[in-house]
Parts: sequence; C-alpha cells; structure tokens
Amino acid sequence: MIWRRKAMHMGIFFSIVLIAGGILLLYKGNDAVAQGIIKKDGIVTAEQVKVSFQSVSGKLIREAVQESQEVKAGDILMELDSTDVDFDIAKTQAQIAQLDAQIQSMEGSIQIGFAQTNTTEQESRRQIDQQRAAIDSAAATLVNAQRDYDRKMALYSQGAIAKSDMDDSEAALSVAQAAMNQQQEGLAKLLGGAMDTGDTNTMVLPQIEEQRQTVANKGHDRESLVQQRNQLRVQLQQLEVQKDRLILRAPEDGKILKLLAKKGEMIQADTPVILLESKRKYYDIYVSEKQVVRLHEGQDLSGTAITDGHRVAGTIRFITQAPGFADLKGTREKGQADLTAFQIRVYTNPEEKVLPGQTIEVTDHELSET
Repeated sequence: MIWRRKAMHMGIFFSIVLIAGGILLLYKGNDAVAQGIIKKDGIVTAEQVKVSFQSVSGKLIREAVQESQEVKAGDILMELDSTDVDFDIAKTQAQIAQLDAQIQSMEGSIQIGFAQTNTTEQESRRQIDQQRAAIDSAAATLVNAQRDYDRKMALYSQGAIAKSDMDDSEAALSVAQAAMNQQQEGLAKLLGGAMDTGDTNTMVLPQIEEQRQTVANKGHDRESLVQQRNQLRVQLQQLEVQKDRLILRAPEDGKILKLLAKKGEMIQADTPVILLESKRKYYDIYVSEKQVVRLHEGQDLSGTAITDGHRVAGTIRFITQAPGFADLKGTREKGQADLTAFQIRVYTNPEEKVLPGQTIEVTDHELSET
C-alpha cells in the first residue's frame, strides 16, 4: 500500500511539472526559434555548386581532383573523350584549306582575266586607229580613181582616147571602191557594234565590256566560296568551343565535396558530376519585428565566432518573414502570434576565416550599432 501511494504521488508530481512546462512554453514562447531570437546565433553554411559539363556528353577519361581537395577557379576537374570532336575539327580544317586554295586560285584567275581584257582593249583600240588610217588611204585612192575615171570619160566622149583606156580606168575605180568597202567592213568588225564617235580612247567597245563582265561574274563565284568558308569557320569555332567544354573547370574557388561520376562512365550533358563547396558562406539569425526596422538588405552586420571570439564581418543579403512555426506564441485571436519573427541571412565577407558549421552570435548591441 505504501509503495502504491508513493507511485501515485510521483505520477501526480511529474504530471504537474509537464503541465507547468507546457504552459510556460505556450505563454513565453521558449521554442527553439524563439530562443534563437533571444540569442541570435546562426550556423555558418557554405553554398554548394553542382558542377556539370555544359551541353556536351561523352566518356569520362580523366579525374583531375579528389574529394576534399581545394581548387581555384579555372582548375581542371574532369575531362571527357575528345576523339570524335578532334576528327570533326581536322575534317573542317581540311575543308577550309581546300576552299582557301580555290579562292586564291580564283582570285588569281580574276586578276589575270582583267589584265588580259585590258590588254585586248588596248590592242583593239590600236587596231581601230590603224583601220581608220587604212580607210583614209583607201578613200584617197578612191577619190583619185574617181577623178581619173571622170577625166577619161570626158576624153572618151570626145573620141580623144581609146575604149581600152576607158575600160582600164573603170576597172581601177571598181578596185578602189572594193578596197574602200573592205576597209570599212574591217572597221565595223573591230567596232563590234560600238558607235563610232571618232575618239577611240573614249569609245565603249561591247566585246571588251562583255569580256570584262564575264571576268567580273567570277567574282560572284569567289564570293560564294568565301561564304562557304565563313560558314565552315563558324562551324570550326563551334567545334573548338565544344572541345573546350569537354574539359570541366572549377567555376569558382572552393573544395570538392563529392565526385558524382567515375572514370570510364558515360556522362550526359548538363548532368552534375561534382559537388563543390564554394567560398560563399552565410548564416541565418532571427529577429523580432521591433528589431527588424533597424535593418535593411545590403547593410553591414558583424557577429562573433563563439569558438575564439573574433569578430566576423558580413552583409545582410535578404530579410524575410520567418515561417509560421517560428512566430512567437501570443494571445492574438484564433491562435495568431502577437509578434512576428524575421529571418536575416548574413553573408560573411570573403576574407573572413570561418568554417562551415561554426556558430556566429549577433548581440543586441551589435544590432543597435547598425
């Protein structure tokens, strides 16, 4: 009976303690976050970066780092097999070299074509001048033959000369006229349909212009080859970028937390292969709505490392209302809190020597100094 009575008394005592503790937690808000608002300390956390091969896939042939290794931005982390890309690059380079040779050959052909056309033009103009001189000579011969014919015709009508003399004069006139016609036809052939302005140097020769246009048309063919070469050069640049992306480099300073892929595995594009702990570190604290009015994003805020007591400078990155469970318990209607908690995220300055997992405490005095 005594044992039962003692057990009953102990049960009643513990029940009273639990009820009293619950009431205190309910009215004083002594949950973990509420205590965090009072103490204002946070755990340092480092941002993690999932590193992947950008837009390329292939077989992993090299692991250049190990877990827990410190790396600098730009350090080689991993490498994929580049055999296929190397073949494509060599093929494209050969095609570009072939087009370079074709373009160079065509440029030489165009230069020679224009030079030959200019030479032909000069020769044609000299021949025209020579043909004009021949026409002038034939015209003079024709005039003399016509005069001789007219004179002998007059003498023949008077019976002063024989019929044979008259026939010789008529034959000479016919020969002179034929020679004149031949020389004029030769000039017309040299002109090739051009209007004879009398000034050979300014005359436009259709045959020469046609030759020059034919040579100029080769320039369009050359331009087409140049465009093809430019497209191949762009393709080559893309291949070189693709090859460069087969080498995975550290995006920033940090520490290798985990290798998510092993040598020999086939890696898909944009699939994380390394988990990197960056040098960007932050911690969260909670403040009340009365304290948050003195704070703003971008504001400097210092805390104290509880391990050695040194001050840790930082900057407030954002301020946001804490989740509902973090509100202080109060007496508002329908169970609402009488005060609202705000989450403050503080990023430590890069030069600060703090480790992930350390606790940083921000006192009310430090908050009041901001």
